[in-house]
Amino acid sequence: MDSETAYAKVNLALHVRNRLPDGYHEIETIFAFLDQGDRLSVAPGEGIGLEIEGPFAEGLSATDNLVLRAADRLAALADGKRGARLRLDKRLPVASGIGGGSADAAATLRLLNRFWGLDLSSDALAEIAAPLGADVPACLVSHTCRGTGIGQDLTMITGDDLRDCTVLLVNPLVPVSTAAIFAAWDGIDRGPLAQGDILPAAQSGRNDLQQPAVTLVPILTDVLALLEECQPLIGRMSGSGATCFAVFDSMDAAERAEQHCRSAMGEIWTMRGRFR
Repeated sequence: MDSETAYAKVNLALHVRNRLPDGYHEIETIFAFLDQGDRLSVAPGEGIGLEIEGPFAEGLSATDNLVLRAADRLAALADGKRGARLRLDKRLPVASGIGGGSADAAATLRLLNRFWGLDLSSDALAEIAAPLGADVPACLVSHTCRGTGIGQDLTMITGDDLRDCTVLLVNPLVPVSTAAIFAAWDGIDRGPLAQGDILPAAQSGRNDLQQPAVTLVPILTDVLALLEECQPLIGRMSGSGATCFAVFDSMDAAERAEQHCRSAMGEIWTMRGRFR
C-alpha cells in the first residue's frame, strides 16, 4: 500500500499586512515543515472513497473532506475515471494552525499523482492546489519557503539554516476558528518581514495573530510562558493557533521542554520533530 506523510506546517513568523475585500488577508510568512504529521495511504478501488482513523479522527467527515476535494480535482484533470481507496491516519489536532486539512489535501495530490502514474509537474499540481485553500500550495511543497500575497506566492529557501534544528509543538486541545482569529486582528500593519537568512529573520519577526488568539483563548498565555522558560531559539504561536512551537538546537532540549510542559499542564498534545 502506497502512503504519504501530510507534514505539519509551522509559521515561523506571520505578518498580516492588509485585509482584502474578498475576505482574505495579505500576509508575509515563513513556512517550515516538520518531518512528522498525518499519514495518508491508498489502495486500488472503484471510485474515490475515504476512511479516517487515528487519535483526531472523531468528528471528521469522510464524505465532506479536503482529501476528497483534492482527489476529485486531480481525477478530473486526468480522465475522470480514476479510482482510489484512501485512508487518513489523523495524528494532528483539528483547527490547530499547523496545516491539518491543507497538509492532508497536499499529501493527497502528491500521493495520487504517483499512484495514478500521472507524472504531473509541480507547477501543474500547484494550480490544482490553489483553490483548495491558502496554505495548500505551501503544504504541497512542504519545504522551507517564504509566502506572500495570501500565502500562495512562494519563494523557495535554499541552504536554509534550520536543517539542524528541532521543534516542539504544543497544543492545549482547544480548537480555534481561523476566521474568528483573522476577524479579531486589529487591522494595524506593523511592518514587513525581514529579508536575509531564515533563522534571524524569523527571530526578529512576529505572529500578528498571536495577540487576537491569546485574547480569545487565554490558556495560550500559559503555553507560551512555559515554552519561553525553556529558552528556545524561537517560541511563538503558529498560524491562527492554537498550536504553539519552540525551536531548539538539539533533540535533547526539545525533549526537556516537552517534559516541562507536560508536567506543568497535563492535558495537552505535543509533537517533536526535525525540520525537513
